[in-house]
Amino acid sequence: MAEKKVTTKKATETKATAAKKTTTVKKAAAPKVAAKKDVLAVNAENIGFKAGDVYQALAAAEKPLSVKEIAKAAKISEEETLLGLGWLFKEGKLVNTEDKITLA
Repeated sequence: MAEKKVTTKKATETKATAAKKTTTVKKAAAPKVAAKKDVLAVNAENIGFKAGDVYQALAAAEKPLSVKEIAKAAKISEEETLLGLGWLFKEGKLVNTEDKITLA
């Protein structure tokens, strides 16, 4: 009877060890998660603020700028810059010359 208990205990230990190995393999094989991107809230208030940032950057530069240059000057992303530009174009505040944008 004592032999059965020992055998059962060994079988249980083997199953537990196998479960640990399986778990370790699953964790190691898991794909790496990409860096989380900032979420851009698209609403009239936020886009209006971005339009103000874009306008201020263009006014300070006093010359035509590209989208990338505006984004850098305003310290906002290119996506936010495009939203702000759309707002300002709609209001007639901007003029597009070749590949650069300037105030109207």
